[in-house]
Amino acid sequence: MKKNFFVSTPIYYVNGDPHVGSAYTTIAADVINRYNKSMGIETHFVTGLDEHGQKVEQAAEQHGLTPQAWTDKMTPNFKNMWAALNIKYDDFIRTTEERHKKAVKKILEIVHAKGDIYKGEYEGKYCISCETFFPENQLNGSNKCPDCGKELTVLKEESYFFKMSKYADALLKHIDEHPDFILPHSRRNEVISFIKQGLQDLSISRNTFTWGIPIEFAPGHITYVWFDALTNYITSAGFENDDKKFDKFWNDARVVHLIGKDIIRFHAIIWPCMLLSAGIKLPDSIVAHGWWTSEGEKMSKSKGNVVDPCNEIKKYGVDAFRYYLLREANFGTDGDYSTKGIVGRLNSDLANDLGNLLNRTLGMYKKYFNGVVVASSTSEEIDDVIKAMFDETVKDVEKYMYLFEFSRALETIWKFISRLNKYIDETMPWALAKDETKKSRLAAVMNILCEGLYKIAFLIAPYMPESAQKISNQLGIDKDITSLKFDDIKEWNIFKEGHQLGEASPIFPRIEIEKEEVKKELKIENPISIDDFDKVQIKVVEILDVDKVKGADKLLKFKVFDGEFERQIISGLAKFYPNYKALVGEKVLAVANLKFAKLKGELSQGMLLTTEDKNGVSLIKIDKTVEAGAIVS
Repeated sequence: MKKNFFVSTPIYYVNGDPHVGSAYTTIAADVINRYNKSMGIETHFVTGLDEHGQKVEQAAEQHGLTPQAWTDKMTPNFKNMWAALNIKYDDFIRTTEERHKKAVKKILEIVHAKGDIYKGEYEGKYCISCETFFPENQLNGSNKCPDCGKELTVLKEESYFFKMSKYADALLKHIDEHPDFILPHSRRNEVISFIKQGLQDLSISRNTFTWGIPIEFAPGHITYVWFDALTNYITSAGFENDDKKFDKFWNDARVVHLIGKDIIRFHAIIWPCMLLSAGIKLPDSIVAHGWWTSEGEKMSKSKGNVVDPCNEIKKYGVDAFRYYLLREANFGTDGDYSTKGIVGRLNSDLANDLGNLLNRTLGMYKKYFNGVVVASSTSEEIDDVIKAMFDETVKDVEKYMYLFEFSRALETIWKFISRLNKYIDETMPWALAKDETKKSRLAAVMNILCEGLYKIAFLIAPYMPESAQKISNQLGIDKDITSLKFDDIKEWNIFKEGHQLGEASPIFPRIEIEKEEVKKELKIENPISIDDFDKVQIKVVEILDVDKVKGADKLLKFKVFDGEFERQIISGLAKFYPNYKALVGEKVLAVANLKFAKLKGELSQGMLLTTEDKNGVSLIKIDKTVEAGAIVS
């Protein structure tokens, strides 16, 4: 296994604006880079801009600028976006830089000296927008670009060609021998099929415009944009500029390119053939992701449904946006960006699961031990189950991250979060706190929860660095969590006796989707008087325990405290609360003066109040700071 790691995004086209698609690729690269750093691996993460070509020259002219001035003007759009998304790249490359020009000239020199470049004449169809030549066998009689749909131009000009066809068999052999060369694996057949159709030699020069890198052995010719652009990866790694760096982050690294599926042929065919000719190591994995739709429709400026990452960050926060993109869709498949989707993920995964676990744990530790860690040597089998699950979680995350299955890695982490929530229900700290002889066991349980949260913060830090830091701070640890390595957190009993925990504060507030106001005429059915209402005594009760009623699938038996007495209430809520033990500790409303009744042989001493809507039936929960026995009036 190589000890270093190199990851790249495509270099983005300088004329365009960053959007949700480019944000997706760049966030993914940032996450995988942060993850590898956290596992003790030295990494290099590069992103940047593609600044040459006919379209750039034309755009600059339209704006009354030189091409260089135009690219300088556009560059901050991308740097500012990546800063807003908390992207921590190691290198931002621009193809107009001298180091890149040196690298391009060098690879051209090597390939030319090998006899793999020859002079000829190109006559064929060309897409100015995509800066791509298309042979007739890719057009099926059409004059439209197969990628962008725009009309093609017929070009005839002198050109230098790269003998790409020479390397078809070698590339097929490499793909066969390296099963992870193209990821996800479902993309391999597409590339193999294209190669087997027959590779044509590639035109690598232009002489009808000047904005590009001149070819020294071909006066009057500049380097065709793809031969120029693809070389950026080895430029960043140090090729022709820093031999030591190139050995470290290319020759002795796992080299990964993250791209959109629309440019997989350039990266999985043209680029490897260039490297084969130049005698340079091929990348280890080319990982192609899918496209994003918006509310089920293709994004389009004319429809006004293009997702602006800056707007989404303002609405939901940068971490929620990063989490949603990588959790919602498997990397490699298409995804749909929707308001309902991101709000659902934020409320369910972040606020309910993780946020609730953090708030409950810190709240209980403060209540039972004043927020100061108490040492405990007691241990039970259930504690070992939690620790073993953490070990399995780490292994599974490593497996999924190797294959860039970000969504499955997050799903695995959230299973551990759910398990810790269940651990609270199983160990019932509130019950242990009532027995002075079980204080040591209570401390052991609470320490497992705190340590588990610290480990969760470490695991989610590549995805949500700000939130992970907040969790760490609330646990009383101010050290930069993104600087930690796995060895720093893999053991248990990190929190020593006397450690002061921080204060609990919501990190993921719930989001409510604003609904359009529908005005209806107010009608009251079965009206009652205030005297009628005063007859009903409604109290806040605390749920002490919940069990199923034997022989009744729909009934649950609640043990509650009404501020004065413990009472039993039978309620038909089993269908709506399959994980009914999670209700222990909640405070809800109950009718306290209802006539006692027997249901399935069990005494019911009141009635719990619920709401009912299209989502089902729910108990009316009350803020836990309200005392049991409080009267509703």
